[in-house]
Amino acid sequence: MGAPDDGSRATIRAVAALAGVSPSTVSRTLNNPELVNAETRRRVLDSADRLGYQPNRAAQSLVLGRTMSVGLIVPDIGNPFFAPFIKGVEAYFRDKGYAVFLADTDEDAVTEVALAEAMIERADGLILCSPRMSGTRLRSLAAKTTMVMANRLSRTVPSISMDVRPGIEQAVSHVHALGHRRCAFLGGPRDSWSNRQRRRFLEAGCAARGIELVELGPYEPRFSGGFRAADEVLAANVTAVFAYNDLVALGALSRLQARGVAVPGEIGLVGFDDIPMASMVSPPLTTIAVPIPAVARTAAAMLLALLGKEAGLPSGPAALTSASAVSAAAPPPPSAPELATRLVIRSTTGPT
Repeated sequence: MGAPDDGSRATIRAVAALAGVSPSTVSRTLNNPELVNAETRRRVLDSADRLGYQPNRAAQSLVLGRTMSVGLIVPDIGNPFFAPFIKGVEAYFRDKGYAVFLADTDEDAVTEVALAEAMIERADGLILCSPRMSGTRLRSLAAKTTMVMANRLSRTVPSISMDVRPGIEQAVSHVHALGHRRCAFLGGPRDSWSNRQRRRFLEAGCAARGIELVELGPYEPRFSGGFRAADEVLAANVTAVFAYNDLVALGALSRLQARGVAVPGEIGLVGFDDIPMASMVSPPLTTIAVPIPAVARTAAAMLLALLGKEAGLPSGPAALTSASAVSAAAPPPPSAPELATRLVIRSTTGPT
């Protein structure tokens, strides 16, 4: 049928008449779809699509006291690690009738704070993914807006993080079984909570197995950082390397190969994140896989639950991921759930 061809704008009453429901049901479907059963929701959305109905966002904001938008801030949009997180958050909120505003901080904490402050005025809530700013700044922001952190845990700010321990334990055990006893860690950004967590569990795992761990860096968490790190790896006289992330690992692999160093024959290499390129290089990269889509869905559900609580509405979708401590009936507590990582063994690790 399409949009009206007489120059008129489709109305909510017209959608209601076509769908065989009340105007209030149409409004509820568009603004809080989780409150409407699936069949009714389908009829309303199909009718709105056939009529070309477009909700008046400005009017919705005035009536609901909400912008129907959320902000998402990531450290580096060029890092493939963040792509599935961004897509997961956007897909989740698109289904709930929200727009997502995306910002990239270029790994800079000052820029991150400025962008977050700007988004507070324009969005109902924020998701900060792998934030670099200080805990004091985070608490200050959380006092001004509804906020969820991803890939960083906090006792005072709702947060969700992957659990790096299982993957790191598996990686250290794997390297130890191959005979490596002197390894390096190529550290990431100094201000990164994730970097501190990865280093902490690597140190513990290596110490428990009698492996000497040499920390190098910090390096920028990009291909160029790993490329630069490779020369320092060779000078450190190690037989295996744990990289902060896959991009650093891939940069190191490129430089080592350029210098004629056999991987894994002379040096073993383990990445972190399992980005798509990790399985495409030669040799394919052994790495620690992270459940980013699940983290994205959980972070989005946590934020929606909090927004629903503030608006006095039933919060969030009917179900969240099983690893989440959040429920549809209650907003998330300050302490956050964690999702497990796992080792993916490919071809950059071998016996010493």
